[in-house]
Amino acid sequence: MRDDTGNELPHALNVLWGRAKPKGRGRAPALSLERIVAAAVALADEEGLAALSMARLAERLGCAPMSLYRHVAGKDDLRLFMLDAAPGPPPEFDTAPADWRGSLTRWAVELFGVYARHPWIVQLVNSPPADPGQLAWLDAALRTLGGTPLDLRTRISVVMLVTHYVRGAAQLLTSMAAEPGEGADEAYAVLLTELVDPGRFPALAGAVRAGVFAPNPGAGPDDDFRAGLDHLLDGVGVAIERAARS
Repeated sequence: MRDDTGNELPHALNVLWGRAKPKGRGRAPALSLERIVAAAVALADEEGLAALSMARLAERLGCAPMSLYRHVAGKDDLRLFMLDAAPGPPPEFDTAPADWRGSLTRWAVELFGVYARHPWIVQLVNSPPADPGQLAWLDAALRTLGGTPLDLRTRISVVMLVTHYVRGAAQLLTSMAAEPGEGADEAYAVLLTELVDPGRFPALAGAVRAGVFAPNPGAGPDDDFRAGLDHLLDGVGVAIERAARS
């Protein structure tokens, strides 16, 4: 099925938007699209995206691999269904909340939590969202800025900025957690101490000497994330004040 621009949409997107019927509709309820997607999300959560295959998924569901293809056209469609389902519903906001900063902070923190629970998502998100699940999150973020004087294009720019920050922070946290053994952040700090030459990297060497990269025992797992988010939103606040004066 084509969209209004004449482009062919993936079958999964047509299903998610109610423009096509799921494969296997009307068959025995032992296996359903919802059950397949839930099992795929659980498998990716537990073992990583690399472990996800139609064969492994069929084994997990206790069915033959060909049974999956009665409901899902292939792995690409399966991943679209997973991206739509895994985040769950976004936080709800009015169209013009009085506290834009508190609302956008809540949105960013909850999205960070989504990536922490489903780290494989950052590996799959490589194009603008087109499914209703991800677009619901985008809509929620835009709502947080509805009471500001920012124009719509600037609001989109702000939301994209925050989104990229959240994804980047989540990806870094995920990569550190994936390092074998414990203390990956401490090992990185030691490595920088050995490699960073003050003559070549004077600013970075100063940060290393100050212990910026060393673990902070009193810090929570998302303290650095929240600190960076505060700095980012400080800049957004300046833009809002400037727009209010113009």
